[in-house]
Amino acid sequence: MGRGWAVGLGAGIAWLASGPAFAHHALGGRLPATGWEGFLSGLAHPVIGPDHLAFVVAIGLIAARQPWRYGIPLGFVLAGLVGTGIHLAGWDPLGLTELAIASSVVLFGLLLVQPRQIPSWLLLIGGSLAGLFHGYAYAEAIIGAEPMPWLGYLLGLSLVQYGVALFALWAAETWGSRIPGLLRWAGWAIAVVGSGFLALAVVGS
Repeated sequence: MGRGWAVGLGAGIAWLASGPAFAHHALGGRLPATGWEGFLSGLAHPVIGPDHLAFVVAIGLIAARQPWRYGIPLGFVLAGLVGTGIHLAGWDPLGLTELAIASSVVLFGLLLVQPRQIPSWLLLIGGSLAGLFHGYAYAEAIIGAEPMPWLGYLLGLSLVQYGVALFALWAAETWGSRIPGLLRWAGWAIAVVGSGFLALAVVGS
C-alpha cells in the first residue's frame, strides 16, 4: 500500500462521482412524499454523495485520536441539522456551499496525514462549521416537501452520518495500529476526493 494507491483510489471515486449514478438524491429527483420516503432519502444522501461520505469517514477516523472521540462527529451531525434548517427556512447566508464542502474534505484528509495531535476543541469547531455547509447542501433533496417527509429525512440523515462516523472511528481504533500508515493513506485518498470536487466547484463557480 502506498501513496499511489491512495491517490488512485481517491481519483477513481471522484471521477465516478461526476456521473449521474451518484446524483445527490435517493429518489431519482422526486421529492419524498411520506415520512418513510423521507427517512430513506436521508439515509441514502450522504452515502450516494462521495464528497459528503468522504468527510463523514474523515471526521470519524480523526476522532479516534481524540479524547472527545464521540463528541466531534456528533457536533458535525448537529451542526448539519442547523444548516439544513437554515436552507429550509429560506435563508441564504452560506454562499459558495460546494466550494466550502470540497475544501472541508481536503482539509480533514490532510489533517489525517499529518502526525501532530490536534486539540479536540479545534476539531469540534472545524467539524461543526463544515457541518453547517454539508447540512445546507443536504436540504436540496427536500426543498418543497411536507413536514413529515423532511422530519423523516432529518432523522435518517442524522442516524446514517453518526453511524458511518462511529464505524470509521471503530475501524481506526481496531486496525489503525495493526496496519502501518493506514490512517495516513486514508487521509491522502480523502484529500484527493476533496481535490476533485474542489476543482469542479471552482470551475462551476
